[in-house]
Amino acid sequence: MDLLRFATAGSVDDGKSTLIGRLLYDSKSIFSDQLEAIERTSRERGDEYTDLALLTDGLRAEREQGITIDVAYRYFATPKRKFIIADTPGHIQYTRNMVTGASTADVAIVLVDARKGLVEQSRRHAFLVSLLQVPHLVLAVNKMDLVDWSQEIYEEIRTEFVEFAAKLDIADLTIIPVSALNGDNVVTRSENMPWYEGPSLMHHLENVHIASDRNLVDVRFPVQYVIRPHQNQHHDYRGYAGQVAGGVMRPGDDVVVLPSGLPSRILSIDTADGPVDEAFAPMSVTIRLEDELDVSRGDMICRPHNQPATSQDIDAMICWMSEKPLAAGQKLAIKHTTRNAKALVKELQYELNINSLHRNSEASSLKLNEIGRVRLRTTSPLLVDEYRRNRQTGGFILIDERTNSTVGAGMIVGAD
Repeated sequence: MDLLRFATAGSVDDGKSTLIGRLLYDSKSIFSDQLEAIERTSRERGDEYTDLALLTDGLRAEREQGITIDVAYRYFATPKRKFIIADTPGHIQYTRNMVTGASTADVAIVLVDARKGLVEQSRRHAFLVSLLQVPHLVLAVNKMDLVDWSQEIYEEIRTEFVEFAAKLDIADLTIIPVSALNGDNVVTRSENMPWYEGPSLMHHLENVHIASDRNLVDVRFPVQYVIRPHQNQHHDYRGYAGQVAGGVMRPGDDVVVLPSGLPSRILSIDTADGPVDEAFAPMSVTIRLEDELDVSRGDMICRPHNQPATSQDIDAMICWMSEKPLAAGQKLAIKHTTRNAKALVKELQYELNINSLHRNSEASSLKLNEIGRVRLRTTSPLLVDEYRRNRQTGGFILIDERTNSTVGAGMIVGAD
């Protein structure tokens, strides 16, 4: 079975946690003691129904406020697929958490309250999904039970969102009317909305095609670890372990190791279960080469005539995650694939208003949760692709060396 990662987003009280709770409950993916615990908590709070949102709102502060603050991860499986859910917060002050949860997602589900229609947060999250290049977007029009299952209201929201999405870089859009509280169109099709002829949310998640979403053209293999066993019987073994970030690799393929530029050929590809005939993203493998080359962590194996850009000057969109603002002249550590370097913020080109999409070129800094375009100069060359082409080799994080905390997430736009 393949693995699907999906993230939920939306405005406050649109029912994200309830939707996930309903998915887990109706797909029989929770234990009886978990169900008993949330039934007991619901009774103690005076609720007349079992609040399935309690399955994901794990922090005490979240339960007290009735909101999602942190990114809550949940795991479940059906006979068709395994799933990892990231329940991300809706508040603007937790934009960084939403970016974190959606950065690795195959599908993003943006919820809209049918009574309120599209709000500022709905557009903000759709834009972030586009910026993060999440391949598939689902707009779940929730709480249809509170608008009498109105097809007219659904069509109004659908039309408005399709017009807005046309301005964004969204490859695949699906719109589904649901009632998370009652389970309509969540796991099973709803009898209350006979006018809707599309799939339920679970059916869509089980069948959405994700195999071709990853870049299978550009071979990218960042070396994470060099394996040199010391036992006598394996004294000649030298392998390079890591996760395939792009393309398809096979024994016999001609490759080049960057940044040295030394050529070689793949001798074998090993996994924990033994040798394989091919490797592709996101497999974790060990590559053996025919030649004994000087290869170390941070190097990259790719094809001779299809190489990433090697650059110290990088243009990128940054989501800033620190209370201390980002400004030109700041020095930070940068982690890109398995390579580490130091970086200087040469220029803040503009701050992007993610509500109006207006570019403020007069901005002198990026504050917490703000997004902007910057130019970085690194102390050593990085091996990069544009983020829209490869999310692994096109993304990076910025680290404050003094505190060792992650202060920014970057998406590469271009490199000199």
